[in-house]
Amino acid sequence: QVRLVESGGGLVQAGGSLRLSCTASERTLSYYPMGWFRQAPGKEREFVAAISWKGDSTYYADSVKGRFAISRDNAKSTVYLQMNSLKPTDTAVYYCSARPRTVVVGEYDYWGQGTQVTVSS
Repeated sequence: QVRLVESGGGLVQAGGSLRLSCTASERTLSYYPMGWFRQAPGKEREFVAAISWKGDSTYYADSVKGRFAISRDNAKSTVYLQMNSLKPTDTAVYYCSARPRTVVVGEYDYWGQGTQVTVSS
């Protein structure tokens, strides 16, 4: 059974930084794009960032461009999300995803359990 395990969430003050990690249980997922989504209380899940399987193409939501950076280490089957200049509006549960069904901003086949990120003002 394929598993994605996120880590690195927590409580941080506005302007601070966090780095999320997501490790896949299957090395084969290293050959697929991976992404990060988030869901704030009372809101729908939204796309945050995605990365091609080689790591040579990245995609970001407008709301995080210039502040967040996605990267991956296929040797470790791990994808990262470096989050800088955090805002209270970034507060959400962050989900890792692997193997998009069509486009990288859409549905994925595999999802992690999520990690809470809380940004205080």
